[in-house]
Amino acid sequence: MKAIVYRDYGGPEVLSVAEIETPRPGPGEMLVKVEAAAVTTADWRLRAAAFPGILGPVGRAMFGWRRPRNPVLGSAFAGEVVAAGAGADIAAGPVLGFVPGGAHAEYLIVKPGQCVVARPYGLDAEAAAALPFGGLSALVFLRDVAKVTPGARVLVLGGSGEVGAMAVQVARAMGARVSAMASAPNLALLHELGAEEALDYRSQPVTGLGRRFDLVFDTFGACDLTQARQVLVRGGQFVPLNFGLREMLQALTNCLRARKLRLHVSTDRAGDLAELVAMQQAGQLRPLVGQSFPLDQVRAAHALVESRHKRGAVVLRMG
Repeated sequence: MKAIVYRDYGGPEVLSVAEIETPRPGPGEMLVKVEAAAVTTADWRLRAAAFPGILGPVGRAMFGWRRPRNPVLGSAFAGEVVAAGAGADIAAGPVLGFVPGGAHAEYLIVKPGQCVVARPYGLDAEAAAALPFGGLSALVFLRDVAKVTPGARVLVLGGSGEVGAMAVQVARAMGARVSAMASAPNLALLHELGAEEALDYRSQPVTGLGRRFDLVFDTFGACDLTQARQVLVRGGQFVPLNFGLREMLQALTNCLRARKLRLHVSTDRAGDLAELVAMQQAGQLRPLVGQSFPLDQVRAAHALVESRHKRGAVVLRMG
């Protein structure tokens, strides 16, 4: 089968299309023919060993100190189960899911207990592949970490990105009043996604908004706790998707702060993904595919994601 492989850490040029052996499912496993897979921020960070802050040594220890331990990237995918071992959760049919890696290939083994659910027939593969990464992060951070309630005033930073676009929609579905920041060309999109207020971050910095929110959800690394506190109500929360040692130390003093810093590492559960699919089917959530690429243009896809100026998800077409 064809797969995108990388044998060394580096820029997009370390990626190449290669022929590797097609895997076979064991007991409880599923063999999925991948139709589309997202290229996410996690993919380019793994490819470049660009682990943020103090996570550098930890990342190298986990994923390979001198070179990548798993040569095939890709976590968020959509495809079809074509073979299954005894006891597999899904015997056949279209699926979408989120796995630790290996989805940038024509075939993928899904192990028992991994985050995969049946895909509704009306949800095409590219849109389905765009759902898990941003959707799971948005759902877990807003529902479980920030505990957003109806009527809450939420500010989403990076509202047109892969996580941000999902966060605007998920917060809106939870009954929140959503303001979102992005670049000027994406302001109309923010309104389409459900934001009451769309703000150009270049002309309206966070600290100059002149009003307060219950939650600042930073999906882009555009803000720090000092800045967020200036626009949070007393008892409000700052939830950054990306954080380092400084934020970890600041979180230790939450008991002394009227405005809290919440840190979390997202988990990937099939139940949460099923909830996102249900929201999509109910018309509350629209996966946003900013751009799709054929398999042999994977370097261009990675370069776009690494630029941090993409809209929605970037998707690879495996066909």
